[in-house]
Amino acid sequence: MNSELYEKSGSDIIRELGKRYGSYRKRMGYTQKEVAEKSGLSIFTISSFENGSSTGITIASFIKLLRSIDSLEEIEKLLPELPVSPRELFKKQSKK
Repeated sequence: MNSELYEKSGSDIIRELGKRYGSYRKRMGYTQKEVAEKSGLSIFTISSFENGSSTGITIASFIKLLRSIDSLEEIEKLLPELPVSPRELFKKQSKK
């Protein structure tokens, strides 16, 4: 586990996500206006998130932002599907 991450507050993590999102958006060639049009969010919301002044972004808004820059698949990294547990594997093998 990354202990530095656990030392940060939720607001600090959201601020970093916002800044990182802005970097992704720019690198992919999208303007805030284009993202606003694609996501249905206001330019103010997007700008506030990217500059770290808004730490109250919802998961629903974050999903819209990822979708608007064609990066929705990245959401899978937040909580990846769990592998089958050793106990479940044992049960399946025992039934055969």
